[in-house]
Amino acid sequence: MRAVVQRVKRASVRVRERTVGEIGQGLLVLLAVARDDAEADVNYMVEKIIGLRIFDDAEGRMNLSVKETGGALLVVSQFTLYGDVRRGKRPSWSEAAPPEIAEPLYERFVSEARKILPRVETGSFRQMMEVELVNDGPVTILLDSRKLF
Repeated sequence: MRAVVQRVKRASVRVRERTVGEIGQGLLVLLAVARDDAEADVNYMVEKIIGLRIFDDAEGRMNLSVKETGGALLVVSQFTLYGDVRRGKRPSWSEAAPPEIAEPLYERFVSEARKILPRVETGSFRQMMEVELVNDGPVTILLDSRKLF
């Protein structure tokens, strides 16, 4: 799994002119599933993302997690994080999981996150979405579960 995690003041996602997910302070998570991902990748990413100490403490140091600040998650599926442009200019999506593999793992990520945080919003899987955010910092972290196993 790959994720782009952005600390936000607010974020929302719209599908066909309708807001389907919206948060205030928290993390926007753009999440992609690789074709060989499994439950271990989901568990690692949930724990890592919710535990990231990227929110300021009383002294202004990045020392608190989204859970400790009472923030929320907005999780948006984004297979394009596996776009490979090493050759040519048109991305190859060969590393991205097909929808029948990706969707259950994406849903599992959301389900596990909801067991830890009271507020987890989502986009719409396999839909064209408009994502709007106000990045706080800016703080943006890139994560890849495969770089650890």
